[in-house]
Amino acid sequence: MAPSTSSAITLNINGEKYTLPVDHRTTLLDALREHLDLTGTKKGCDQGQCGACTVLLDGRRAVACLQLAVAAEGRAITTIEGVADGDRLHPVQQAFLDLDGYQCGYCTPGQICSALAVIEEHAAGWPSAVTGDVRPEAGVPALTAEEIRERMSGNLCRCGAYVSIVQAVARAAEASASDASTTRADTFQDKEPVA
Repeated sequence: MAPSTSSAITLNINGEKYTLPVDHRTTLLDALREHLDLTGTKKGCDQGQCGACTVLLDGRRAVACLQLAVAAEGRAITTIEGVADGDRLHPVQQAFLDLDGYQCGYCTPGQICSALAVIEEHAAGWPSAVTGDVRPEAGVPALTAEEIRERMSGNLCRCGAYVSIVQAVARAAEASASDASTTRADTFQDKEPVA
């Protein structure tokens, strides 16, 4: 008897669990779009080259067209549908809106998911290919336009909105850093003094 080529899997997407039967060869992208009707994640090249299908898996970027759905079981998946807080846009989304970081909008969901990871990676001190000094004692490099372009290079925009995308990522990173320092200051103020 031949082994089964399909099974029921449970995916944790945007904080909700979805159980669905899939062929073992089904990509995460097709599971999202075709099986779960989560069509915010776009199918561009279907070869992992354009970034239109970028989602977050456990907070890290992944192109959903190259990720098998069965391999994503048990991982936290964030799609563009899970980025906003209800009706309140995420600061990255707001920056893209304010600075016209999109034109046709097709690549925008992948760009935004990638930008979320870029900001986290940078804040954690991860170097990129253009980081000048990668020694740990050098600290976190400045998030320059060159750094943003390099870190976002896996996401293509056929309309050419790159200048606005870089500006949007920079603005969102500044807002994120400001929020983080405010949170740290609030946490510090709430602590009791040590005698």
